[in-house]
Amino acid sequence: MADDEGRHQRKIRHHFLLVSYGFQSHINPGRVLAHRLARLGGVDGGPISVTLSVPAATYRCMFPSPDADAAEATTTDGVISYVPYSDGVDDGSMPRDAADRAVRRRATSASLSAAAARLAGSGRPVTCIMCTVVSLPVVDVARELDIPVAVYWIQTATLLAINYHYFVHGYSELVAAHAADPAHELRLPGLSRPLQISNLPSYLTDMSGSESAKAFSEVFQEFFQYMGQWQPKVLVATLDELEPDALAEMKRHVEVFTVAPMVGSSTEARIHLFKHDSADKKRYMGWLQAHPEKSVVYVSFGSLSKYTKHQMDEIVGGLRQCGRPYLLVVRRDGIADDDDESGSLEKSTQSQGMVVDWCNQLEVLSHPAVGCFVSHCGWNSTMEAMVSGVPIVGVPNMFDQPTNVLFIEEEWEVGIKAERSGDGVLMGTELARCVELVMGEGAKAMAIREKAKALKEVAQAAAGVGGSAERNLRDFVKAIPCQNQ
Repeated sequence: MADDEGRHQRKIRHHFLLVSYGFQSHINPGRVLAHRLARLGGVDGGPISVTLSVPAATYRCMFPSPDADAAEATTTDGVISYVPYSDGVDDGSMPRDAADRAVRRRATSASLSAAAARLAGSGRPVTCIMCTVVSLPVVDVARELDIPVAVYWIQTATLLAINYHYFVHGYSELVAAHAADPAHELRLPGLSRPLQISNLPSYLTDMSGSESAKAFSEVFQEFFQYMGQWQPKVLVATLDELEPDALAEMKRHVEVFTVAPMVGSSTEARIHLFKHDSADKKRYMGWLQAHPEKSVVYVSFGSLSKYTKHQMDEIVGGLRQCGRPYLLVVRRDGIADDDDESGSLEKSTQSQGMVVDWCNQLEVLSHPAVGCFVSHCGWNSTMEAMVSGVPIVGVPNMFDQPTNVLFIEEEWEVGIKAERSGDGVLMGTELARCVELVMGEGAKAMAIREKAKALKEVAQAAAGVGGSAERNLRDFVKAIPCQNQ
């Protein structure tokens, strides 16, 4: 009888279908989570399968081949599988309006449902469907197939709480009433500090009525209403030590599992949706190797933001004013008003600095030569800096970044915020001041570096074998019903 029970238990299988948006900031943390789940092993020793699904346009970029456009395309990296989903357009564009969003939602839902059917037909039925941040098609498919939904919240627990109270508990009216006053303070349940309107995510305070603002509001409203009603399990990309109050608050409403850091290691392969080859990497890593420890200013503003030529001139001017070596990442599409500006910057780079189109950010941050990270403060970049123990100069632009930089500066004290001028430009003199404040020999710089070092140790302990990230992932898997095969 015992042997029969053992064989039965070994047949128990989980299969997670993780659906990601086609952004660099979603795909890499999605892939890291998928790998971590697949390598856990089942609750009772059975295997865990994970399939990462990305938009068809992104899939073609990740896996270019003659078969990449096939409706039933699939590939594997030896640990997890990848499948594309179609929004009916498949050109990487965003919906134009509400009608277009509705059409694409139906197409995406149908495509994901068909993918789930193919997986079931191959003997790997989906036992849980997951999404990065929010996805209405994922909810549609979960209802259709009657399978659990889990949310992979790749932002902070504070952002989760803000959105939950905004969309579920009626705080949208309070925010809307004061949206024009950046200094107005409001308190949300469970948060450790009051927040000014300027600290809130940009999509919650955008009252312009633009198509993008309406899209964010409608999608988040429906998704969080679903979350409030059905209470799906939520994996939050944070550490218990970073946000105890926000986590305690959200655990009153949904089942939360903290799984950070989910940034992988500096030696793990990463997905790059921008040009990045071995020659590029050899060049900038060799350049870093030639500089002393903690001497280099690393500057990157992520995969979505664009900057004017004037703004980039100010940034370069500020870096040169510092007199410190700098590694500046400028995407070729990252200058809003000059298509060739990144090339021009590279040509004009003096011996003090290097300009590159793209880089392996975690590997750069992990290099001993890097002493400061000038960042937009997206959560992936922030977490990578924390894991690497690198102080931050924050230059927030949109989405969750204004909230992140507040906590970076005032709660965790691992960096400072650079202030923009009245017309929204980060001036070179301000950038130089902030870099010196973080990298100099003053008391504040030394305190920031000590905090960054301590937080690195906490993050690395969480990421280690048997650390909190692994334990919480195991608890999450145990909470998902298994498939008997």
